Amino acid sequence: MLPKIDVPIYDLTLPSNGKKVRFRPFLVKEEKLFLMAAESNDAKTVVNTIKQVLQNCCLTDIDIEKLPIFDIEYFFMNLRARSVGEVVELNYRCMNEVEKEGGEKEQCKGLEKFQVNLLEIQPTKNETHQNKIQVSDKLGIFMKYPSFDLFDSFDNEMNNENIVDLVINCIDYIYDEKEVYYAKDVSKEEMVEFVDSLPRKTLDELRNFFETMPKMSKRLQFSCKKCGHSEDIDIEGVQNFFV
Repeated sequence: MLPKIDVPIYDLTLPSNGKKVRFRPFLVKEEKLFLMAAESNDAKTVVNTIKQVLQNCCLTDIDIEKLPIFDIEYFFMNLRARSVGEVVELNYRCMNEVEKEGGEKEQCKGLEKFQVNLLEIQPTKNETHQNKIQVSDKLGIFMKYPSFDLFDSFDNEMNNENIVDLVINCIDYIYDEKEVYYAKDVSKEEMVEFVDSLPRKTLDELRNFFETMPKMSKRLQFSCKKCGHSEDIDIEGVQNFFV
């Protein structure tokens, strides 16, 4: 019988709730899944593969599908760093318009490479972000973060047609001067009636809750050697680090 191969175990604290999880690096069998997903050139396949690999490698009893987006991104970047290496090389093509002979303009398309340490990337939170939404002096709402599968079902769009459904699914509890009303104990019909009766200003604040949620982002200073153009670029989303 062939010997068992020992793998290191790592600890990670989820940004959304401070819960600690343990995980192992991904192995050859998971690497094959990544290669197949990359070959598919399909964004949804890539995301589903990331979730599957995270579930495979997580040694703590949690449902990856129920984690907020920024938890999944943070988890994946740490998993990738521990499995392949902390530093990843990214390519960025210059989109600055330069003038050609004759006065016509075209994009420079000069290619520059960056090296990013994944372990240095932390979730960033907008200063205006808050979970507690005050409806009035006596009434308030406390929001919970949407799970990845819930947010994905809306295709990441915050339009008027789905914002109400998203709000209803993400209300943790409602409180007044006398009592706390947990959403899980209230019927869907009551929740719809409650949200429909909210002032427009409150709906805007709820929309802001989703739009300013923590996210994994890295700002890089770009300077094109070909045309000399300089700018700051923000790298966001796990697909930029899917290598």
